[in-house]
Amino acid sequence: MKAIIALEDGRFFTGHSFTGTGEAVGEIVFNTGMTGYQEILTDPSYKGQMVTMTYPLIGNYGINNEDMESAALHPGAFFVKEYCPFPSNFRSTGSLADFLRANKVLGVEGLDTRAITRHIRKAGALRAAVSTLDLDPESLSQKARSWSGLVGHDMVSKVSCLEPYIWGKYGPQAAAAFTASRPVLKVAALDFGLKYNQLRILHDLNCQILVLPATTRAEDILALSPDGVFLTNGPGDPAGIPGVVDTVRTLLGKLPIFGICLGHQIMGLAFGGRTYKLKFGHRGSNQPVQNIATGKVEITSQNHGFCVDMESLDLDQVECTHVNLNDNSLEGMRHKTYPAFSVQYHPENAPGPHDSVYLFNRFIEMMG
Repeated sequence: MKAIIALEDGRFFTGHSFTGTGEAVGEIVFNTGMTGYQEILTDPSYKGQMVTMTYPLIGNYGINNEDMESAALHPGAFFVKEYCPFPSNFRSTGSLADFLRANKVLGVEGLDTRAITRHIRKAGALRAAVSTLDLDPESLSQKARSWSGLVGHDMVSKVSCLEPYIWGKYGPQAAAAFTASRPVLKVAALDFGLKYNQLRILHDLNCQILVLPATTRAEDILALSPDGVFLTNGPGDPAGIPGVVDTVRTLLGKLPIFGICLGHQIMGLAFGGRTYKLKFGHRGSNQPVQNIATGKVEITSQNHGFCVDMESLDLDQVECTHVNLNDNSLEGMRHKTYPAFSVQYHPENAPGPHDSVYLFNRFIEMMG
């Protein structure tokens, strides 16, 4: 079934759907990971986006029940060079096509994904529309231009939990009394669009985690008497989320805080800094980041389109701890007075390398 992808600047690409009919609009992005497509599809940070995989063959190991990073699929569409319809892996319980089809996500193959990626790298982040129903490139380009985009919009409200819950050994469970006592540490996690592996790691480190809606007020968090606050990843523009920056600013100095990705950006705003949109973002599991204190280079998993402007921060109060070696953008920071630190990348390694798992232990030490 023929499918057309049209960008807001008029460029278009032709492929064919491997999931049936459909149409979607969003920001078109690329991910350089060779594996991990299930974790990518279930990462809430992709809300409002359509993902192009640069690795040419996708789907060969199928889908399984263990690699879910949330309970839903979040990209509006998924683009590949070649789809493998016959998965072969001992963990596989189904095919990628069935997974996408069941969740109403359009999958398109037969695309020149290298050309798409090169165009995005040159032109920057672009709005796009894809359809098997409307095959007029100009019509689709107009639909792309009519979409509101991500800048200034609250995408977190679309993916954050509606009610608090406890993360247990086997996943989410109804919120019970948040009464853990030492040596178990109590962590309040503000859900901006979290990935399950962050909670799995904290649970394995003997933490009881209460996941809270992003709109939870600072006074309600403090009333729970947690040992620390975890700011999760999530989609979109950190400056477009109402109230959250003020909440984090109120918590600074009162509790240890650890932020990842969007949580890092929100902490940067709470520190008094600014954020900006990267030209085409960082998405993949092979981004080199240098730990400034040790000089060690960590290969990291990343998925973000916005970044904290280090020059906007008060360097008497905030220290840069990690830097991206591809473009020198800020990848980590800590407050010099308050027990608060954050990283732009994903140390929970789902998917990706395990180089940065030590950051969770740092959070444990800070709380303990």
